[in-house]
Amino acid sequence: MKYFWSAFFIAWPIVAVAACLVAPGMGMWFPPQELGAADPVYESVNPLGRDIDGLFYMILWITGLVFLATQGALAWVLLRGASRGEKERAVFLHGNAKLEVLWTVIPGAILLFIAFDQLDVWANFRVVEAFPAQAREQPLAEIEAHQFGWKVRYAQPGQILSRDHRPNDLYDNDRLYVPSGYPVLIWLRTRDVQHSFFIPQFRIKQDALPGQVIPVWFQADEPGEYEFLCAELCGWGHYKMGGIIVAQEPVRHDAALAELARQNYDDGVTD
Repeated sequence: MKYFWSAFFIAWPIVAVAACLVAPGMGMWFPPQELGAADPVYESVNPLGRDIDGLFYMILWITGLVFLATQGALAWVLLRGASRGEKERAVFLHGNAKLEVLWTVIPGAILLFIAFDQLDVWANFRVVEAFPAQAREQPLAEIEAHQFGWKVRYAQPGQILSRDHRPNDLYDNDRLYVPSGYPVLIWLRTRDVQHSFFIPQFRIKQDALPGQVIPVWFQADEPGEYEFLCAELCGWGHYKMGGIIVAQEPVRHDAALAELARQNYDDGVTD
């Protein structure tokens, strides 16, 4: 038994690394581009999402290497202790100032590196001035969260969306049409309590706060349907508060909005 713990701390990191390597093949990784796909692709379809994934992988590598180093050092110490003779006396140390400074400075430097390295990605996500100019100049829609759904407002085709509601605005529920291949901006708000707008495949998550209108941008590189949902516990019906993003080529996107306009204002009466 005296070698049990040293063997455990040698085997445990190997098992952990193996689990990380097989996780993508078992569907236990980032949300895939297509849910339920037989051969899932874990790369985000949103350029900003890929930048966020890059930060995740950077931190994963740093923490993974630190994990392996600390577990390896612990295994070595335990193995060395177990290999000592029973009558050999232990050596007690009261501390090592140089070593303590070293393991304080190095983690601090790593944290500073992470903090500065993520500034561009964070600004691209949160600072309006860093958003793509095309998206800023022509907001696509306003999404209003409420218990327990999403109300989507568009401008009439050919017009630019206004913060103030206009009589000819278009409305839909739990469905957002976006043109694929182009950056789009939405205004996010809530009618009642705090909600959280979350698009797993795009790596976008933004709280909707009472009294605030928050701009959010993203881009669907590929046509398809992508789920969005509420990621903030907001009441008894939170579980059903989801919606679909329908990304289409620009021509089909324009046709979808034209059909929505017909559905909104066609009373069914013909001459």
